[in-house]
Amino acid sequence: MSRSRRSPTELFEAAAGDDRGALARLLSLIERGDDDARTIGRLAYPLSGTGYTIGITGAPGAGKSTLTSSFIGHLRKLDLEVAVLAIDPSSPFTGGAILGDRVRMQEHATDPGVFIRSMATRGHLGGLSLAAPAAVRLLDAIGRKLILVETVGVGQVEVEVAGKADTTIVVVNPGWGDSIQANKAGLMEIADVFVINKADRKGAEETRRDLMQMLDLSDLTSDAWRPPIVATVGTTGDGVPELWEAVVEHREFAESSGQLLERRTFRMRSELREIVAQRLGRRAREICSGERWDELTSEVVALTVDPWTAADEMLGSVDA
Repeated sequence: MSRSRRSPTELFEAAAGDDRGALARLLSLIERGDDDARTIGRLAYPLSGTGYTIGITGAPGAGKSTLTSSFIGHLRKLDLEVAVLAIDPSSPFTGGAILGDRVRMQEHATDPGVFIRSMATRGHLGGLSLAAPAAVRLLDAIGRKLILVETVGVGQVEVEVAGKADTTIVVVNPGWGDSIQANKAGLMEIADVFVINKADRKGAEETRRDLMQMLDLSDLTSDAWRPPIVATVGTTGDGVPELWEAVVEHREFAESSGQLLERRTFRMRSELREIVAQRLGRRAREICSGERWDELTSEVVALTVDPWTAADEMLGSVDA
């Protein structure tokens, strides 16, 4: 059988045997989101659950990809395999990921212990909110136990995806308060570790004090995790070992306190709710079409039928 026509099951078996081409194809099918994506999800789900996800987010220009590259290098020195999902904005023409994170991380491209894949946001929350966790689960199921999810910015999409990780790293730069003031609340809410990247620049200490003050003013309880603040220079790798230590410490805390289980349970509830909502949305689009829909629309416009009565009639066609 032609490699291009392999079924999802065959691709999954090949990916589990370290076929990187098959893995890339499976991720493309997940992004497409059709019946093949569901099949892949069913295959991966029972084999997942042991991987650990690290989200890396922060303002554009914070040096996240450079820092991620240094982070990968450190993990490989520790003989840890890693997969990276780089969440990119969508091309308005092709819908594909356009920022080229794999180019920025080119030094790792030939390392068999590293797998890097860009995923496009495609301009809407629905696709990414289901595709990203499905991709993480696939990587987990085929044996990648350390998965980095790097996002491009701190918009709603990026914060949502990164905040669903087991450990979330928020990257800021000296002087961050002026550049992303409006996003501080969301970042504070999801951060497990703060990183002041480009810490060799002026203002790093002031940024540390700003973060510490914000943490002091937060409603953290005495037994809660207080996000540590790590200074790094992504271009040189300074501070990256300390960053990994902070991640390990958070993982140990999350596992021992039950936070990890709570977070994953919340994540699955949210994903299940999103699946139901998307299916209902598709069903709504199906019933809001056809001759009777056109007739009801005309009656509503003519004020002979109110919209609630019209909606009740259309919803009556939905199976209970």
